[in-house]
Amino acid sequence: MRFFSKFVFVCNLSFLLSVVMRFVEFGSNSSVLSNDAVGFQPLKSTLIILGYGAVLFNFVFLLLLTLKKIFKGEWNIPLWISISNFFFFVLQILYFFS
Repeated sequence: MRFFSKFVFVCNLSFLLSVVMRFVEFGSNSSVLSNDAVGFQPLKSTLIILGYGAVLFNFVFLLLLTLKKIFKGEWNIPLWISISNFFFFVLQILYFFS
């Protein structure tokens, strides 16, 4: 569970970077499509896939965390990772569904 929480945190950071890249690339200069914020296409694609898949990983992580809390399981996760993942989940819900 500790590794999964860190993986979800990295996915959340990728989500943040992919949203920033989207606004940088298409926000100010929409007439020029070849102006990439990240020039290395595989890195850009990986960030986007991890970032947009983070909402699913976040949901699974928070569900497991809630089930562990209900059944009085032990948490081996730092509190700041749990809080930040919850914060990112709220941001992702607002971003995707509003």
